[in-house]
Amino acid sequence: MLFFASLDFLRLKNGNHPKKFINFAEIFMNMNRFTTLLLLIFPFCAWAQSEPTVDPSGVYIVENADGTADTTDLAGAGAQSAPLKVILRANPSGLEGYGTPRYEWKIWNDEDPTNILIYRTEENIEHTFTSSGAFTAQLYVTFYTEDGKIYYEFPEEGEDPKSIHFSISESILEFPNGISPNKDGWNDELKPKSGYQSIVEFHAAVFNRWGNKLYSWDDVNGSWDGTYRGKVVKDGVYFLVVSAKGADGRKFNIRKTISVISGYNKGEGNGDTDTGNE
Repeated sequence: MLFFASLDFLRLKNGNHPKKFINFAEIFMNMNRFTTLLLLIFPFCAWAQSEPTVDPSGVYIVENADGTADTTDLAGAGAQSAPLKVILRANPSGLEGYGTPRYEWKIWNDEDPTNILIYRTEENIEHTFTSSGAFTAQLYVTFYTEDGKIYYEFPEEGEDPKSIHFSISESILEFPNGISPNKDGWNDELKPKSGYQSIVEFHAAVFNRWGNKLYSWDDVNGSWDGTYRGKVVKDGVYFLVVSAKGADGRKFNIRKTISVISGYNKGEGNGDTDTGNE
């Protein structure tokens, strides 16, 4: 507007004096003022058009024996073993100029979607799942204006909520028939076979033929190294007793003999004795 007003002024000023010099410096100055005004107004316009939103996401945490932890995105992760620690995040953005949102997390087992297993109202939640099955988590958010009035709800009416899916496998637990504690790096310890899944309760003990307890442990990730009071036991037959429970409610009561063969090396077996943990 300032620019066109300047042109009208020039036409009036020079209408009866065609030879008079036009003031281009004044035109340039008015254009600069107009541009500056636009730059001042534009950010406020852009701010007024922004809306708050969320981008729900989830990860699961696997804690390692060395104290470290691995974080993996739940999306496309496949079935995992229980207990499974899950962290769900709302990831809000654009909250400037608005009140504190209300978050509602709902989680259910897909076999019974009407039964809400977990209902939480924090922005980010953490939960350890100890039962098997396929699960769905959904987030609902109410955004408010600064004076406490409802601005809008996520998801909006008619929109499908973003779902986070994850599953926990059925329980599996098996032990080998023997070990060879000769420190060759292969099968030196008695422990569950690889591939065990979703064990939430566990206790194991090893006895000699006279019923004396040699060792016991309560962590499914633990093991017996074939020693008693710091020395490797004699080759022979020992007894393993395991009591465990899976995330699916399955109970394991394992009673079996374990052969200790300290002179056994990988590749030298006759194929009849399962001394491997794989």
